[in-house]
This record gives sequence, structure tokens and C-alpha cells, in this order.
Amino acid sequence: MSGASREALADARERLDALTDNTSVDAAQLAEELAAVTALLDREVSLRRLLTDPAQGGEEKAELVRRLLTGQVSGETLDLVTGMVRSRWSASRDLVDAVENLSDTAELIAAERSGALDDVEDELFRTARIIGSSPELRAVLTDGGTSGAAKAELIKKLLGGRAHPVTVRLVARLVAHPRGRSLEAGLDALSKLAAERRGRLVAVVTSAIPLSDRQKQRLGAALAKLYGRQVHLNLDVDPEVLGGISVRVGDEVIDGTVASRLEEATRRLTG
Repeated sequence: MSGASREALADARERLDALTDNTSVDAAQLAEELAAVTALLDREVSLRRLLTDPAQGGEEKAELVRRLLTGQVSGETLDLVTGMVRSRWSASRDLVDAVENLSDTAELIAAERSGALDDVEDELFRTARIIGSSPELRAVLTDGGTSGAAKAELIKKLLGGRAHPVTVRLVARLVAHPRGRSLEAGLDALSKLAAERRGRLVAVVTSAIPLSDRQKQRLGAALAKLYGRQVHLNLDVDPEVLGGISVRVGDEVIDGTVASRLEEATRRLTG
């Protein structure tokens, strides 16, 4: 998102945080209703264009939202969405992305309240690895001929009872409504949002064998010192790296694996 949209999303997230500070607000219900609004705006192109048209007054757009959603969603969801349409957006798609972001964040708040945010963060990472290692499963979950409802139901069967309900809902919504994203990109975005909720970075660490607790502690401390903030380690084991470790933080890769050094040596020899 660019300028105006970033500011509008930041304001909306502040309102969401203020709203959910009240524990009487059902964060899971809020997430579900915001997801429904996301689907509506994603489907109705003319509506989202109207709601982001700078030529239309903010209160006019808010009144349109009230007419459409009153009785369909809770007062809290209605307040959030009317506040969002009063803001200025750089592109109509940004409004849809922002409502979805609030929906996902509300789910993570529900997990945080139950003390399960760490579990959800880890489960999202493991789910991405499971899907990535199974071409057959990925093919089913990304098949354009399979309905979103069927894909969501498959996720519920696979993860139900094995993962936190928040994880199940987040992944089920993603496969049902990917909104042009790859499955991998969607899961990565959810993992980053969970880490952001914890106020920390995520490092994907790949090693040939599992790291010991001492190695994890030392690596976590070193990365925290390097980046100036807490870093959550998502650990992946891949025998093909042969030895050493590879660490990816965002777009930055610190590769100390034997495999990478062999590849580099081979390139130099053949170059």
C-alpha cells in the first residue's frame, strides 16, 4: 500500500486495538464478520470503487455502508467499516486488503486472549511446510475447478483437532478466498502478521539436523542483537543442506550451509 492507504490502515488497526481492549467484544465474531465484508467488497467491484471514490463525501459513504450492513453485522464491525470508508484510499483494492487484514488481526487477538498466539504462529509455519511438501495436497487446494467451500472443508478435516481453532479458521479462509495470492504467499503473510502481533521478527532457519535448545538460544540471541528486536525462530530440517544453517529474515538470507558453499565452489570452477 502507498501513502494514503497505509495511513488509513494504520488508523483502522488502532481503532481495532482500542475496540478489542474491551474483553466483552467477541474478537472471533468480529473476524468472521470482517471476513464476510471482505468477500462482499472483493466480489462487488462497483461498490468498492464507490466507497473509495474521493469525489464522494465520507459521511455519504458511511451512510451507504450502514444501509447495507445494519442488521447483518454487529455494531462493532459496522463502526470499524464506516470509519474505514471515511478514510482516503490510494486504490479501491487497498480497502479490501485492509478489511481482510483487520479480520486476520482480530483472529490473532482471539488467540492472544487465550494465550495461544505462539501456538498459532508455529502452526501456520508447520502448515505451510506440510502443504509445500505435498504436491498432491497443494494441487487440490489450488485447483480452480474445486469450490472454495470444498477446500475450506478439507482444511478443517486435516487440521481440526490437531491445530488451534484460530489456525484452522485462518487457513480455511485463505484457501477458500486466496484473492489472487499464491497459497505460499498467503500463509507467509499470516505468519508475519502473527509475529508482528508479538512485536517480533520471524527468522526461517533451515538446518540439516534439528538444533539443540542451546543452539536455538544462541542463534535467537545473536539475531536479536543483529536486528535490535526479538526474533522468533521457525525451524525447518532439510538433509539436503548437508551441514550448517540457512537463516531467512524477510528478504534477507544468511546462508552458511555446506550445500551453498559447494554450489558456489562449483560455479567458480565452471566459470
